[in-house]
Amino acid sequence: MKSMLLFAARAAAATPYLAWTADSFIERGVEANFDYTQATLYLGYQAAYNLTQNETYLAWYRGQIDDAVVQDNGTIKDWNYTFYSLDNYRIGNNILWWYEHTGEEKYKAAAGIIREQLNRHPRTATGGFWHRSPTYPNQMWLDGIFMADSFYTKWTSLFDSDNATAWDDIMVQYDNIDAHTRNKTTGLLVHGYDESKVAVWADPVTGASPLVWDRADGWYFLSLLEVIQVFPESHAGHARLVEYFITLAAGLLEAQDEAGGWWLIMSEPYPGAEGNYIESSGSAMFTYGFLKGIKLGLLAEGDYLAAAQKGYNLLTDEFVVENDDGTLNWEGTVSVGSLGSNATFEYYISVPLASNDFKGVGPFMLASYEIETL
Repeated sequence: MKSMLLFAARAAAATPYLAWTADSFIERGVEANFDYTQATLYLGYQAAYNLTQNETYLAWYRGQIDDAVVQDNGTIKDWNYTFYSLDNYRIGNNILWWYEHTGEEKYKAAAGIIREQLNRHPRTATGGFWHRSPTYPNQMWLDGIFMADSFYTKWTSLFDSDNATAWDDIMVQYDNIDAHTRNKTTGLLVHGYDESKVAVWADPVTGASPLVWDRADGWYFLSLLEVIQVFPESHAGHARLVEYFITLAAGLLEAQDEAGGWWLIMSEPYPGAEGNYIESSGSAMFTYGFLKGIKLGLLAEGDYLAAAQKGYNLLTDEFVVENDDGTLNWEGTVSVGSLGSNATFEYYISVPLASNDFKGVGPFMLASYEIETL
Protein backbone atom coordinates (compact mmCIF):
# COMPACT_ATOMS: atom_id res chain seq x y z
CA MET A 1 0.00 0.00 0.00
CA LYS A 2 2.83 2.42 0.84
CA SER A 3 3.89 2.63 -2.79
CA MET A 4 0.45 3.92 -3.70
CA LEU A 5 0.48 6.71 -1.15
CA LEU A 6 2.86 9.13 -2.82
CA PHE A 7 0.15 11.70 -3.28
CA ALA A 8 1.48 14.46 -5.48
CA ALA A 9 -0.15 17.33 -3.59
CA ARG A 10 0.80 15.95 -0.20
CA ALA A 11 4.40 15.21 -1.17
CA ALA A 12 4.86 18.76 -2.45
CA ALA A 13 3.81 20.35 0.83
CA ALA A 14 6.57 21.53 3.13
CA THR A 15 4.24 21.13 6.11
CA PRO A 16 1.81 18.21 6.51
CA TYR A 17 -1.67 19.44 5.77
CA LEU A 18 -3.18 18.27 9.06
CA ALA A 19 -0.76 20.24 11.23
CA TRP A 20 -0.83 23.19 8.84
CA THR A 21 -4.62 23.36 9.07
CA ALA A 22 -4.65 22.95 12.85
CA ASP A 23 -2.05 25.69 13.30
CA SER A 24 -3.85 28.02 10.90
CA PHE A 25 -7.17 27.93 12.70
CA ILE A 26 -5.62 28.35 16.12
CA GLU A 27 -3.82 31.40 14.72
CA ARG A 28 -7.02 32.71 13.17
CA GLY A 29 -9.15 32.06 16.24
CA VAL A 30 -12.31 29.99 16.59
CA GLU A 31 -15.36 31.15 18.51
CA ALA A 32 -15.99 28.65 21.30
CA ASN A 33 -19.54 27.29 21.55
CA PHE A 34 -21.49 24.06 21.15
CA ASP A 35 -22.60 24.68 17.57
CA TYR A 36 -22.37 21.64 15.30
CA THR A 37 -19.98 23.49 13.00
CA GLN A 38 -17.49 23.86 15.84
CA ALA A 39 -18.12 20.25 16.86
CA THR A 40 -17.21 19.18 13.32
CA LEU A 41 -14.02 21.23 13.34
CA TYR A 42 -13.01 19.76 16.69
CA LEU A 43 -12.98 16.29 15.11
CA GLY A 44 -10.01 17.56 13.13
CA TYR A 45 -8.20 18.58 16.30
CA GLN A 46 -8.79 15.17 17.82
CA ALA A 47 -7.14 13.75 14.71
CA ALA A 48 -4.29 16.28 14.85
CA TYR A 49 -3.54 15.43 18.46
CA ASN A 50 -3.78 11.70 17.83
CA LEU A 51 -1.26 12.02 15.01
CA THR A 52 1.23 14.46 16.52
CA GLN A 53 0.74 14.20 20.29
CA ASN A 54 1.24 17.96 20.22
CA GLU A 55 0.06 19.21 23.61
CA THR A 56 -0.64 22.63 22.14
CA TYR A 57 -3.55 21.15 20.18
CA LEU A 58 -4.86 19.38 23.26
CA ALA A 59 -4.67 22.47 25.45
CA TRP A 60 -6.34 24.64 22.83
CA TYR A 61 -9.14 22.13 22.28
CA ARG A 62 -9.76 21.70 25.99
CA GLY A 63 -9.88 25.46 26.37
CA GLN A 64 -12.55 25.63 23.68
CA ILE A 65 -14.68 23.06 25.49
CA ASP A 66 -14.08 24.15 29.09
CA ASP A 67 -14.37 27.88 28.48
CA ALA A 68 -17.63 27.83 26.58
CA VAL A 69 -19.32 24.43 26.71
CA VAL A 70 -18.82 22.18 29.75
CA GLN A 71 -19.01 23.95 33.10
CA ASP A 72 -17.23 22.76 36.24
CA ASN A 73 -20.53 21.55 37.70
CA GLY A 74 -21.21 19.33 34.69
CA THR A 75 -23.78 21.55 32.99
CA ILE A 76 -23.57 22.95 29.47
CA LYS A 77 -23.26 26.71 29.18
CA ASP A 78 -26.40 28.33 27.73
CA TRP A 79 -28.06 24.97 27.11
CA ASN A 80 -31.80 25.14 26.39
CA TYR A 81 -33.52 22.13 27.93
CA THR A 82 -36.72 22.71 25.95
CA PHE A 83 -35.26 23.37 22.50
CA TYR A 84 -35.28 20.16 20.48
CA SER A 85 -32.87 20.45 17.58
CA LEU A 86 -30.71 17.52 16.54
CA ASP A 87 -27.99 19.93 15.40
CA ASN A 88 -27.24 20.85 19.00
CA TYR A 89 -26.60 17.26 20.03
CA ARG A 90 -23.49 16.79 17.87
CA ILE A 91 -21.24 18.39 20.51
CA GLY A 92 -22.00 15.38 22.72
CA ASN A 93 -19.46 13.36 20.74
CA ASN A 94 -16.72 15.85 21.54
CA ILE A 95 -17.70 15.91 25.19
CA LEU A 96 -17.51 12.10 25.33
CA TRP A 97 -14.05 12.27 23.74
CA TRP A 98 -12.95 14.39 26.66
CA TYR A 99 -14.55 12.00 29.13
CA GLU A 100 -12.63 9.11 27.60
CA HIS A 101 -9.44 11.15 27.54
CA THR A 102 -9.61 12.42 31.14
CA GLY A 103 -12.16 10.33 33.04
CA GLU A 104 -13.52 13.53 34.55
CA GLU A 105 -17.12 13.17 35.67
CA LYS A 106 -18.11 16.66 34.54
CA TYR A 107 -17.87 15.50 30.92
CA LYS A 108 -20.05 12.47 31.53
CA ALA A 109 -22.59 14.66 33.35
CA ALA A 110 -22.68 17.18 30.50
CA ALA A 111 -23.09 14.44 27.89
CA GLY A 112 -25.84 12.99 30.05
CA ILE A 113 -27.84 16.20 29.63
CA ILE A 114 -27.89 15.64 25.89
CA ARG A 115 -28.73 11.97 26.33
CA GLU A 116 -31.72 12.87 28.50
CA GLN A 117 -32.84 15.43 25.94
CA LEU A 118 -32.99 12.64 23.37
CA ASN A 119 -35.50 10.85 25.61
CA ARG A 120 -37.79 13.89 25.39
CA HIS A 121 -37.17 14.66 21.73
CA PRO A 122 -40.30 14.56 19.52
CA ARG A 123 -40.60 11.62 17.13
CA THR A 124 -42.45 10.56 14.03
CA ALA A 125 -45.15 7.92 14.28
CA THR A 126 -42.57 5.26 13.40
CA GLY A 127 -40.07 6.41 16.03
CA GLY A 128 -37.72 8.65 14.08
CA PHE A 129 -36.41 11.85 15.67
CA TRP A 130 -37.84 15.04 14.20
CA HIS A 131 -35.02 17.13 12.82
CA ARG A 132 -36.19 20.10 14.88
CA SER A 133 -39.29 20.89 16.89
CA PRO A 134 -41.56 22.61 16.14
CA THR A 135 -39.91 23.84 12.93
CA TYR A 136 -39.70 20.58 10.99
CA PRO A 137 -42.42 18.27 12.31
CA ASN A 138 -42.24 14.63 11.21
CA GLN A 139 -39.15 15.31 9.09
CA MET A 140 -35.97 13.25 9.17
CA TRP A 141 -32.88 14.61 7.43
CA LEU A 142 -29.59 12.89 6.70
CA ASP A 143 -27.95 15.76 8.58
CA GLY A 144 -29.76 14.74 11.76
CA ILE A 145 -28.36 11.21 11.66
CA PHE A 146 -24.85 12.68 11.97
CA MET A 147 -25.93 15.19 14.60
CA ALA A 148 -27.71 12.85 17.00
CA ASP A 149 -27.30 9.18 16.28
CA SER A 150 -23.52 8.95 16.37
CA PHE A 151 -23.75 10.41 19.87
CA TYR A 152 -26.65 8.14 20.84
CA THR A 153 -24.57 5.13 19.75
CA LYS A 154 -21.40 6.24 21.50
CA TRP A 155 -23.22 6.97 24.75
CA THR A 156 -24.92 3.59 24.66
CA SER A 157 -21.64 1.79 23.99
CA LEU A 158 -19.96 3.51 26.94
CA PHE A 159 -22.66 3.52 29.60
CA ASP A 160 -25.66 1.42 28.55
CA SER A 161 -24.32 -1.40 26.41
CA ASP A 162 -26.75 -4.02 27.77
CA ASN A 163 -29.77 -1.93 26.80
CA ALA A 164 -31.20 -3.86 23.85
CA THR A 165 -34.03 -1.34 23.52
CA ALA A 166 -31.54 1.47 22.94
CA TRP A 167 -29.69 -0.47 20.25
CA ASP A 168 -32.98 -1.26 18.53
CA ASP A 169 -34.00 2.39 18.76
CA ILE A 170 -30.75 3.51 17.14
CA MET A 171 -31.41 1.16 14.27
CA VAL A 172 -34.89 2.64 13.84
CA GLN A 173 -33.22 5.95 12.96
CA TYR A 174 -30.90 4.43 10.33
CA ASP A 175 -33.50 2.05 8.93
CA ASN A 176 -36.08 4.81 8.61
CA ILE A 177 -33.81 7.27 6.84
CA ASP A 178 -32.40 4.65 4.50
CA ALA A 179 -35.78 3.17 3.60
CA HIS A 180 -37.29 6.56 2.75
CA THR A 181 -34.41 8.42 1.07
CA ARG A 182 -32.28 5.82 -0.74
CA ASN A 183 -32.37 5.75 -4.53
CA LYS A 184 -32.12 2.03 -5.25
CA THR A 185 -30.65 2.65 -8.69
CA THR A 186 -27.82 5.04 -7.84
CA GLY A 187 -27.26 4.05 -4.21
CA LEU A 188 -27.34 7.72 -3.21
CA LEU A 189 -29.80 9.26 -0.75
CA VAL A 190 -31.94 12.36 -1.11
CA HIS A 191 -31.69 15.00 1.59
CA GLY A 192 -34.55 13.82 3.81
CA TYR A 193 -38.21 12.90 4.05
CA ASP A 194 -41.44 14.06 5.66
CA GLU A 195 -43.33 11.17 7.21
CA SER A 196 -46.53 13.22 7.12
CA LYS A 197 -45.93 14.06 3.42
CA VAL A 198 -47.13 17.65 3.79
CA ALA A 199 -43.89 19.59 3.21
CA VAL A 200 -43.86 21.56 -0.02
CA TRP A 201 -41.05 19.37 -1.35
CA ALA A 202 -42.37 15.99 -0.13
CA ASP A 203 -43.14 13.27 -2.67
CA PRO A 204 -46.86 12.50 -2.20
CA VAL A 205 -46.19 8.76 -2.09
CA THR A 206 -42.84 8.41 -0.30
CA GLY A 207 -42.52 11.76 1.49
CA ALA A 208 -38.96 12.05 0.16
CA SER A 209 -37.30 15.28 -0.87
CA PRO A 210 -36.39 15.47 -4.56
CA LEU A 211 -32.60 15.90 -4.76
CA VAL A 212 -29.28 14.45 -3.62
CA TRP A 213 -27.38 17.25 -1.86
CA ASP A 214 -23.75 16.31 -1.44
CA ARG A 215 -23.19 17.34 2.19
CA ALA A 216 -26.29 15.51 3.37
CA ASP A 217 -24.86 12.27 1.98
CA GLY A 218 -21.53 13.27 3.52
CA TRP A 219 -23.04 13.63 6.98
CA TYR A 220 -24.65 10.22 6.63
CA PHE A 221 -21.46 8.63 5.29
CA LEU A 222 -19.45 9.93 8.27
CA SER A 223 -22.05 8.84 10.79
CA LEU A 224 -22.13 5.31 9.41
CA LEU A 225 -18.36 5.09 9.82
CA GLU A 226 -18.58 6.34 13.39
CA VAL A 227 -21.39 4.01 14.37
CA ILE A 228 -20.13 0.86 12.68
CA GLN A 229 -17.01 1.00 14.86
CA VAL A 230 -18.94 0.88 18.16
CA PHE A 231 -22.26 -0.77 17.34
CA PRO A 232 -22.29 -4.39 18.63
CA GLU A 233 -21.54 -6.87 15.88
CA SER A 234 -23.80 -9.37 17.63
CA HIS A 235 -26.82 -7.18 16.86
CA ALA A 236 -28.47 -7.83 13.49
CA GLY A 237 -28.40 -4.09 12.83
CA HIS A 238 -24.62 -4.05 12.51
CA ALA A 239 -24.72 -5.93 9.21
CA ARG A 240 -27.34 -3.52 7.89
CA LEU A 241 -25.20 -0.51 8.84
CA VAL A 242 -22.26 -2.01 6.97
CA GLU A 243 -24.47 -2.64 3.94
CA TYR A 244 -25.76 0.94 4.06
CA PHE A 245 -22.18 2.21 4.08
CA ILE A 246 -20.91 -0.07 1.31
CA THR A 247 -23.89 0.68 -0.92
CA LEU A 248 -23.47 4.42 -0.47
CA ALA A 249 -19.73 4.16 -1.13
CA ALA A 250 -20.43 2.37 -4.42
CA GLY A 251 -22.86 5.09 -5.43
CA LEU A 252 -20.36 7.80 -4.54
CA LEU A 253 -17.62 6.09 -6.51
CA GLU A 254 -19.87 6.11 -9.56
CA ALA A 255 -20.84 9.76 -8.97
CA GLN A 256 -17.28 11.08 -8.57
CA ASP A 257 -16.40 13.63 -11.23
CA GLU A 258 -13.45 12.84 -13.45
CA ALA A 259 -11.51 15.66 -11.77
CA GLY A 260 -11.87 13.92 -8.40
CA GLY A 261 -14.60 15.85 -6.63
CA TRP A 262 -18.37 15.67 -6.23
CA TRP A 263 -21.09 18.01 -7.45
CA LEU A 264 -23.20 20.02 -5.02
CA ILE A 265 -26.32 18.40 -6.50
CA MET A 266 -25.63 14.86 -7.63
CA SER A 267 -29.08 13.96 -8.95
CA GLU A 268 -29.42 13.60 -12.71
CA PRO A 269 -29.49 15.65 -14.87
CA TYR A 270 -27.72 18.24 -12.73
CA PRO A 271 -24.02 17.23 -12.63
CA GLY A 272 -22.37 19.67 -15.02
CA ALA A 273 -25.46 21.85 -15.27
CA GLU A 274 -25.13 25.62 -15.24
CA GLY A 275 -24.89 26.85 -11.65
CA ASN A 276 -23.86 23.49 -10.22
CA TYR A 277 -20.28 23.12 -8.99
CA ILE A 278 -17.82 20.80 -7.28
CA GLU A 279 -18.35 21.48 -3.57
CA SER A 280 -15.54 21.12 -1.04
CA SER A 281 -17.18 19.88 2.16
CA GLY A 282 -18.94 16.95 0.52
CA SER A 283 -15.81 16.15 -1.48
CA ALA A 284 -13.75 16.11 1.72
CA MET A 285 -16.30 13.89 3.49
CA PHE A 286 -16.38 11.36 0.67
CA THR A 287 -12.60 11.31 0.32
CA TYR A 288 -12.24 10.71 4.04
CA GLY A 289 -14.95 8.07 3.96
CA PHE A 290 -13.16 6.12 1.21
CA LEU A 291 -9.84 6.26 3.10
CA LYS A 292 -11.34 5.30 6.45
CA GLY A 293 -13.46 2.61 4.85
CA ILE A 294 -10.34 1.05 3.34
CA LYS A 295 -8.52 1.20 6.66
CA LEU A 296 -11.42 -0.48 8.49
CA GLY A 297 -11.59 -3.24 5.89
CA LEU A 298 -15.04 -2.18 4.71
CA LEU A 299 -13.91 -1.12 1.22
CA ALA A 300 -11.47 -2.82 -1.14
CA GLU A 301 -8.25 -0.88 -1.62
CA GLY A 302 -8.12 -1.85 -5.27
CA ASP A 303 -11.53 -0.32 -5.89
CA TYR A 304 -11.34 2.86 -3.82
CA LEU A 305 -7.76 4.00 -3.17
CA ALA A 306 -7.20 5.58 -6.56
CA ALA A 307 -10.48 7.48 -6.21
CA ALA A 308 -9.45 8.66 -2.74
CA GLN A 309 -6.08 9.75 -4.12
CA LYS A 310 -7.76 11.74 -6.87
CA GLY A 311 -10.20 13.25 -4.38
CA TYR A 312 -7.49 14.30 -1.95
CA ASN A 313 -5.36 15.85 -4.67
CA LEU A 314 -8.35 17.88 -5.79
CA LEU A 315 -8.95 19.11 -2.23
CA THR A 316 -5.39 20.34 -1.83
CA ASP A 317 -5.08 21.72 -5.35
CA GLU A 318 -8.41 23.54 -5.55
CA PHE A 319 -9.61 24.37 -2.05
CA VAL A 320 -6.46 24.97 0.03
CA VAL A 321 -5.07 28.48 -0.46
CA GLU A 322 -1.90 29.69 1.23
CA ASN A 323 -2.01 33.19 2.70
CA ASP A 324 0.85 35.66 2.79
CA ASP A 325 1.36 34.96 6.50
CA GLY A 326 1.81 31.24 5.88
CA THR A 327 -1.61 30.16 7.17
CA LEU A 328 -4.07 28.43 4.89
CA ASN A 329 -7.61 29.22 3.86
CA TRP A 330 -10.22 26.59 3.05
CA GLU A 331 -12.53 27.53 0.19
CA GLY A 332 -15.48 26.18 -1.75
CA THR A 333 -17.83 25.09 1.06
CA VAL A 334 -21.51 25.90 0.69
CA SER A 335 -22.68 27.70 3.81
CA VAL A 336 -25.91 25.77 4.35
CA GLY A 337 -28.49 23.52 2.77
CA SER A 338 -31.93 23.29 4.34
CA LEU A 339 -35.21 21.50 3.81
CA GLY A 340 -36.76 24.62 5.28
CA SER A 341 -36.71 25.66 1.61
CA ASN A 342 -38.56 24.43 -1.47
CA ALA A 343 -35.61 22.02 -2.02
CA THR A 344 -35.31 22.83 -5.70
CA PHE A 345 -32.07 22.86 -7.69
CA GLU A 346 -32.40 26.63 -7.92
CA TYR A 347 -32.54 26.89 -4.15
CA TYR A 348 -29.42 24.80 -3.51
CA ILE A 349 -27.25 26.60 -6.07
CA SER A 350 -28.39 30.00 -4.76
CA VAL A 351 -26.82 29.43 -1.33
CA PRO A 352 -23.50 31.30 -1.03
CA LEU A 353 -20.11 29.73 -0.48
CA ALA A 354 -18.15 30.48 2.68
CA SER A 355 -14.43 30.77 3.30
CA ASN A 356 -12.92 28.74 6.16
CA ASP A 357 -16.21 27.00 6.87
CA PHE A 358 -15.67 24.44 9.62
CA LYS A 359 -18.07 22.01 7.95
CA GLY A 360 -15.42 21.55 5.28
CA VAL A 361 -12.29 22.14 7.33
CA GLY A 362 -13.00 19.36 9.84
CA PRO A 363 -13.54 16.64 7.21
CA PHE A 364 -10.45 17.82 5.31
CA MET A 365 -8.42 17.38 8.50
CA LEU A 366 -9.86 13.88 8.93
CA ALA A 367 -8.93 12.99 5.36
CA SER A 368 -5.42 14.36 5.94
CA TYR A 369 -5.07 12.21 9.05
CA GLU A 370 -5.99 9.08 7.11
CA ILE A 371 -3.42 9.83 4.43
CA GLU A 372 -0.68 10.66 6.90
CA THR A 373 -1.28 7.44 8.86
CA LEU A 374 -1.73 4.93 6.02
